[in-house]
Amino acid sequence: MRQRIKQLLYQSAIYFWDLIINIGVHPTMPYIESRRTMLLNLIALPCIPFMFFYCILNAYQGRYLLSVLNAITTLAVITVLFLHKYRMYLSARIVLIFFSAVLYGFTGMYFHNGAEYFLLNIMVVTILVYDNKWIVGCVSALITAAFLLVIFMPQSWHLAPPVPTERVWSNVAVSLVGLIVILCFFKYIQAGYQQEIEKQRQALLGMNKDKEKLFSIVAHDIRSPLSTLESLLDMFQKGEYPREDMEEAAAILHKKVAQLGGTLDNVLRWSTRSMKGIQTRPRHFLLAPVMSEVLLFFELIIQQKNMTVDVQVPVSTALHADRDQVSVILRNLFSNALKFSYAGGRITVIASQNDQQILISITDDGIGMDQQQLKTLFTSQQHPAYGTSGERGTGIGLMLCREFAEQNNGVIDVESTSEGGTTFIVQLRKGDVPANEPAVSN
Repeated sequence: MRQRIKQLLYQSAIYFWDLIINIGVHPTMPYIESRRTMLLNLIALPCIPFMFFYCILNAYQGRYLLSVLNAITTLAVITVLFLHKYRMYLSARIVLIFFSAVLYGFTGMYFHNGAEYFLLNIMVVTILVYDNKWIVGCVSALITAAFLLVIFMPQSWHLAPPVPTERVWSNVAVSLVGLIVILCFFKYIQAGYQQEIEKQRQALLGMNKDKEKLFSIVAHDIRSPLSTLESLLDMFQKGEYPREDMEEAAAILHKKVAQLGGTLDNVLRWSTRSMKGIQTRPRHFLLAPVMSEVLLFFELIIQQKNMTVDVQVPVSTALHADRDQVSVILRNLFSNALKFSYAGGRITVIASQNDQQILISITDDGIGMDQQQLKTLFTSQQHPAYGTSGERGTGIGLMLCREFAEQNNGVIDVESTSEGGTTFIVQLRKGDVPANEPAVSN
């Protein structure tokens, strides 16, 4: 029971300490300003009981003027906390620095009680809480002059009976301890500020890497369809289509451009959403519609290379992953299958279930890869090869596929032999069929 009471008292003390130290501090404040506010609260907190004690003691010993000055100092410090509470930070600093400097200077000169050493604390606080060099310079000069005046003024001259020597030494000791506390807190502020800067630097580096990935995704998804459109328009321009077929071909081309525009709009919208950093947002969705979007995206290239695509994706197959990232994975893998397949070849897409996982395999009968290429496939050491129609890759797509798969608690495997085709297998978590998204066939 006694241990429980001690624990409750300790927790209560910590709670009230944090409550007072954080008076006036709110989440929207700049980091350095919040720490400066906490510094003034830290100074004000021990001053209240300290000055109030001496107010009572001096009144008891008949030093009524000194008691009144202690009471004024106590009220000034309490005022600082109230000003912080109502976010009047500039007024709080003026009250603390001005009243403290005047009162400590006067009591040090009048009573020779060692209060002049508290002026050093005020000068250090001024340097820490103000960035304006003129304010810092002027206040520091005035405080230094007041301190030297009190120190070198003849000790035999006084306007009131001097306080006991023990009182002088206690004031000096408290002021020096306060100075150490202030400097230690300043060191803590600087260390925290450096950590905050480093955290922001790391965040910026991460965002820059994410933006590079986004640019590569957009460039990859735009380049292939547009190169196909360019080749078709070149054929129109050269008259390789019979004139009687031009009107029908133009209508088909218009339809393909409209489809491409809609798909690219989805890609760009996702990229814009992720400009502040790529975030994985898993949800339940059907795989078949995503695969249909991928086929639609590459329809022109499929027709141009006269490819046969066999899709075996059950209409009820659902994933629990980030839909946009899965779409990027499938587009990259299907693009590679097209790129390295010979004209008239075949690509097979199969989705199957394994326990709580969905296995998606994309198989082509193209040029394949040797063992050396397989070892460096998902690394920055890979050497992008040319496709069967001269298509050039960047090597970034597969690294993104692996990263996105891992972010969705999945894996990617690859099986390939030289001139024997390639199979990519993506393993992702099984999802539930969304109630608002009915299963549709391809």
